[in-house]
Amino acid sequence: MRMRIVDAFTDRPFAGNPAGVLLFDDVFPDDDWLQNVAMEVNHAETAFAHRLPEGGAADWALRWFTPVAEVAMCGHATLATAHVLHTTGAHQGPVRFATRSGVLIATPATDGSITLDFPTAPLTPVEIPAGVAEALGAQPLAAFDTGPNVGDLLVELADEKTILGLAPDLKSLGAYSSRGIIATAAADDSSRGYDFVSRCFFPNVGIDEDPVTGSAHTALAPHWSARLGRDDLTGLQASRRTGLVRTGLRGGRTLLTGHAVTVVEGELHA
Repeated sequence: MRMRIVDAFTDRPFAGNPAGVLLFDDVFPDDDWLQNVAMEVNHAETAFAHRLPEGGAADWALRWFTPVAEVAMCGHATLATAHVLHTTGAHQGPVRFATRSGVLIATPATDGSITLDFPTAPLTPVEIPAGVAEALGAQPLAAFDTGPNVGDLLVELADEKTILGLAPDLKSLGAYSSRGIIATAAADDSSRGYDFVSRCFFPNVGIDEDPVTGSAHTALAPHWSARLGRDDLTGLQASRRTGLVRTGLRGGRTLLTGHAVTVVEGELHA
């Protein structure tokens, strides 16, 4: 069985967020096998997709697993899967994925980028939880619940420098949401090609720091579009690998655009 490692939200190897991608002809293997493969791959997510019968609401079924759990939504592994489908000729044009978060559409462009159509996260302002400043290592200016699909606490910090300098207590962060913490701030200088910065810490699903998180941008997009007065923005996720996500707020939907590159292709013997 062919397995690929794809770096998503980047146009060069060893940047962005790596995801494992495996394609099946019809049905998924059992859940234990899928989880074991994701544990073996040991990236933030491994995506599994199988072809669906023609004429339905979606073209492929898609699931995502971290090394320790299945998740309800994942942007970078969806982008990686769409990249594999298009570069191998397994699917041409826009692809509709049936997922736990509904039907998600990935549309390729002539410049090699792919745009994902995801549900916009419902942001609800909440009180800044007691202890979160100590766990994060910085005092939030505001906090927001991101709803059940994303499952994070989004916190806005003072500035880009504060985001870059975070060194959180990861064990403590897990107490504040079902998945983890999205920390964000406005860009210090938008002439650098991005409007806001973020970092994402997800200890509850086995990911200390996620390199580039598409799903988080379904919450970051409405937050910063409201602040900056523009529907189309670019976010820099300032992990060690870094990656850029172009966001387009379209009411109840958020468009996430980025590139991807296949780095590893090999045979899975299991």
